[in-house]
Amino acid sequence: MPKTPVFFSHDGGVDDYLSILLLMTMPDVEVLGIAVTDADCYIEPAVSATRKILDLMGRSDVTVARSSARGVNPFPREFRLSSYAIDLFPILNEREALTTPLAAVDAPQFIVDTLRTAPTPVTFLEVGPLTTLAEALKLDPGVAAKIARIVWMGGALNVPGNVARNHEPGHDVSAEWNVYWDPISAARIWATDIPVVLCPLDITNNVPITPDFIRALSRQRQYPISDLAGLCYSLVAFRPYFCWDVLTTAYVGRPDLFTLTSWETEVIATGSDQGRTAVRPGGRAVQALATVDKDAFFDYFLKQMAR
Repeated sequence: MPKTPVFFSHDGGVDDYLSILLLMTMPDVEVLGIAVTDADCYIEPAVSATRKILDLMGRSDVTVARSSARGVNPFPREFRLSSYAIDLFPILNEREALTTPLAAVDAPQFIVDTLRTAPTPVTFLEVGPLTTLAEALKLDPGVAAKIARIVWMGGALNVPGNVARNHEPGHDVSAEWNVYWDPISAARIWATDIPVVLCPLDITNNVPITPDFIRALSRQRQYPISDLAGLCYSLVAFRPYFCWDVLTTAYVGRPDLFTLTSWETEVIATGSDQGRTAVRPGGRAVQALATVDKDAFFDYFLKQMAR
């Protein structure tokens, strides 16, 4: 069976790196490239950590691109600092030099170049804001035809968002962060015809990271990838944290674990509810992950990290 071609885009938060680990273990996926957006991170350590993870996993055949795209509403500084910690993990710094290549062009151009040359339509897996993809489509709207679907961690359909008032005074708490960072670009993607599979807070709220789960990873720490995953999760174990990006990524490798529901939606780009992904009759049709076999999902993740 041919492998599913995937372009992966992330924004350097803790679970973004865990998504890289998971994606690289999938035997039926061909990763065409990775873009890093300066959103839930600081870009230099985020790009560096991404390349070091690929080196650790023996995947220096995958090129990484740095995005200059910028959003509207910055992530809190305390979220973004984790990129520095992960880049300095000892397990990622045992080698003298990086071998994973860094693209010579900005990430939007790299996406355009990659899609143009892809022999078949590509799954665009986005676990950060949609800004870098929107910028790529501005460079060449024609490459939209080379995207089979966008699988995106974003939105809150029928539950409250996770943009808290203590971070954003005046907001009505309806938005999810990946949308809120740049709702204008999200609305631009909503105006395209590219099929969207959404992994919203509605489902990710059901898969928290627990101390028991971190301990299960710790019992596998003889495996370098489990060791790295456990270190990453330990950075956020003191606050509520969920499998936002990892659950989204798991859908690409194990869609059989999920059920989906269709919704008509609208991305609100301005106002006190900017970044809200509203369910609106007559709106843009998307599919959203609705349920997941939680036990099977966590077992799958642990098994994939045992290497």
